[in-house]
Amino acid sequence: MTSTTLHRPPIAIITALRTTLPFLFFLFILLYLINSSKLLIYPPKITTNINCQDHSNPNNHPKTGYNTELKHIAFCIAASSKLWNSRKEYIKLWWRPRETRGVVWLDHEVKVNENETLPDIYISQDTSRFPYTNRQGHRSAIRISRIVSEALRLGLDDVRWFVMGDDDTVFVLENVVRVLNKYNHNQYYYIGSSSESHFQNIFFSYSMAYGGGGFAISYPLAKELAKMQDRCIKRYTGLYGSDDRMQACMAELNVPLTKEPGFHQNDVYGNLLGLLSGHLVTPLVSLHHFDVIDPIFPGMDRVDSVKHLLDSTKYDSASLIQQSICYDTKWEWSVLVSWGFAVQIVRGIMSPRELEIPSRTFSNWHKVSDFRAYALNTRPITRHPCQKPFVFYVNSTRYDESRRQIIGIYSVHRERHPGCRWKMGSPEKIHTIVVLKHEDPDRWLRAPRKDCCRVLPSRKEGVMYIWVGHCGENEVIEV
Repeated sequence: MTSTTLHRPPIAIITALRTTLPFLFFLFILLYLINSSKLLIYPPKITTNINCQDHSNPNNHPKTGYNTELKHIAFCIAASSKLWNSRKEYIKLWWRPRETRGVVWLDHEVKVNENETLPDIYISQDTSRFPYTNRQGHRSAIRISRIVSEALRLGLDDVRWFVMGDDDTVFVLENVVRVLNKYNHNQYYYIGSSSESHFQNIFFSYSMAYGGGGFAISYPLAKELAKMQDRCIKRYTGLYGSDDRMQACMAELNVPLTKEPGFHQNDVYGNLLGLLSGHLVTPLVSLHHFDVIDPIFPGMDRVDSVKHLLDSTKYDSASLIQQSICYDTKWEWSVLVSWGFAVQIVRGIMSPRELEIPSRTFSNWHKVSDFRAYALNTRPITRHPCQKPFVFYVNSTRYDESRRQIIGIYSVHRERHPGCRWKMGSPEKIHTIVVLKHEDPDRWLRAPRKDCCRVLPSRKEGVMYIWVGHCGENEVIEV
């Protein structure tokens, strides 16, 4: 049997370790603290597999969204039996049998024709048990505020969003889908927009989605709303309408309004030319109040004029009424294109900063002659008699298979213009404008930007050709 001999370390080594260990420990702590502080100030660089793309190229953009389709949306339309015969014509313009889903909610039964393409009709539940104390309003507001909850209880399958609107609200369905596809339908979302009237927003709330313009509620939020809405309604007996009751309940659920300015209440009177041609860089989702505004296209009745506007959505719904600004340098004209709606030519060179502001072709909801009464910037129709715009409304739109482009024909709206002594050519010699463009269904997947436009050479007397499309590299609107 063998044994090993244990050798003790020299006393000098033991003494050295006893003196250096505390110092090493202190140094370790100091280095750790210094490194930690650097981490707080300078986060570590994280390498990802993101593929950097050139977004100046319209074909290079990420495919984003939550795969929401039209079949995932249930429309809840508030209607009145007294106005049904006229208002149902607006619903027919955008409703698509076997594609759209939803219900019209009425206060009383109405006569239904079997050959009409309309949603199913339901009668709202009795709301006489709810108190209503507003002397200026009507207690039908309580009934209308409950239609989302009543639609939820129908048990429709595979619904992600409930979209509420009035019977005179017209939706651009493709753009409804585009907007809602930006948001996670599994979260609590209350999406809509404010009024064009500053006074209306003060009286009600800038945090309220206006029901005439329409608004969207995600399915999980609709479920939470249905649990507490009846109790909530009883707490707000003095409110005027259905939409402010909805907003009051949303406030109790701690859900703020997510603003999408493409929902249009249209709290104005008169001609919508200035409002639509000055549309924000956002999809046109809805329009409202057709019974109080002028027909969108002069010479047509209200229903036909809306149908005519929606005809352009067949070719490029994403670009409907999107604004482009350019100049005819030969004649020194400013050109404002609102695709699918109208083109305006103004004598002289006006800056893009001024042209992009809506002109006051309309009047305020409260009929107050005060530009401060609007919740948006506006400008006078003209600052000089010579600069009254020549307006060309869309006549027809078609797709040219051979050229693989959309062709829009815009015809002049004949009206009197004041005399002008400016020594420049007059747009009155133009009777037709041809606008050329390509379809751009994915434009809202890129950063918001207006299309550029260019006046093209023309050999036809009285005809102007304009190209509208993506801005090129280093392309700027300047003369």
